[in-house]
Amino acid sequence: VGGNTKFYGAALFRFREEDFGELRHHGGMSPAWPVTYDELEPYYTEAERLYHVHGTRGEDPTEPFATGPYPHPAISHEPRIQELHDSLQRIGRKPFHTPLGVMLNETDRRLSPCIRCATCDGHPCLVNAKADAQVVGVDPALEYTNATLMTRALVTKLGTNAGGTSVTKVHVERDGKALELSADIVVVSAGAINSAALLLRSASEKHPRGLANGSDVVGRHYMGHVNSVLMAISTKVNATVFQKTLSLNDYYFGDEKFPHPMGHISFVGKLDAATLSAGAPRIVPGFTLDLMAKHSLDFWLTSEDLPDPNNRVTLSKDGRITLSYKPNNDEAHKQLTKRLKYLLNHLDGKWHIVPRNLFVGQRIPLAGVAHQNGTIRFGDDPRTSALDRNCKAHELDNLYVVDASFFCSSGAVNPALPIMANALRVGEHLME
Repeated sequence: VGGNTKFYGAALFRFREEDFGELRHHGGMSPAWPVTYDELEPYYTEAERLYHVHGTRGEDPTEPFATGPYPHPAISHEPRIQELHDSLQRIGRKPFHTPLGVMLNETDRRLSPCIRCATCDGHPCLVNAKADAQVVGVDPALEYTNATLMTRALVTKLGTNAGGTSVTKVHVERDGKALELSADIVVVSAGAINSAALLLRSASEKHPRGLANGSDVVGRHYMGHVNSVLMAISTKVNATVFQKTLSLNDYYFGDEKFPHPMGHISFVGKLDAATLSAGAPRIVPGFTLDLMAKHSLDFWLTSEDLPDPNNRVTLSKDGRITLSYKPNNDEAHKQLTKRLKYLLNHLDGKWHIVPRNLFVGQRIPLAGVAHQNGTIRFGDDPRTSALDRNCKAHELDNLYVVDASFFCSSGAVNPALPIMANALRVGEHLME
């Protein structure tokens, strides 16, 4: 319960205003959304409040306008990260505090649910202090008598009325038994891969290519970002515990030498020897795995991948999910990595740059689907989209898809906050 937010690192960014319009990349064109940033802004503000986001407006040179401050102050840097922040500022860069959704009270730590531990990124929070969908969404909803959570349940198919215009049955397997549920409104929110698979699995005589798939876009245009981890190892010890407090967007839209969007630089949770050993890393001369971890700054780099109809979710003959993906816009990511290495080489200290992808043979492999999006895109034209601007299926009057599937493009920051904001937007529409 809580989906991918149980494991996310709680970085909650707004997409840039420009991300909602057509944006030319080195690898092609990122398409426009049918809604604008202005339309989504009030819901971003509400999502930041709901998910306890900490940050400081005005630090990020690319940030869009906001109607108010973050609900909580930025989370402070630990000494090694503060040192990096100051060094980057000295060479003219503009680092900023990463907006983070955690329940941390730095003014009075006795009252703080968050203990600022090393396992926020990639792990469920054992003290329920990370603002995930279970803690801030599902659990409060269950306090109402008209909300029920059914666990151990697998939705296998959606059935429709004879005309194929409404979902009338939700087929469920639970504890070895088949159930049929129904509702006036059915919302699918299983993640971009599983939501697409469910609609494809729900093909019928009226929907032969899959439910809501007259446009043939369901399952297509899968995106997940071009992501990589890069370890920068210096002679200085990095004793940081909670590392994900600093970000850099100076190259988000490119620079003079590469006038195309490159992406976003931030941090992963602090790597340790056990994590490194899983990837069988090459050893930096004179360093053991433990020493490498203690001396490393562990960067996360994200570039936008572009929607390609051949990057897609399909079903095999026996119903298994197949994900086909060919990376694109690689040059932007190479240029972003090059910029980070250049910056580090101009800071104080001697650096060894060790890309984590060398440890595992590639960047973040296809199995890394934390940023999955785009497989049931929304739009105003039913010929080229599966959902309308309110995320209702064009071809059905009571089916909505409200996860990252609706994305037309992926931006170059974590997609969590746009998903949350859009869910609030669609929820308000449903109440009207």
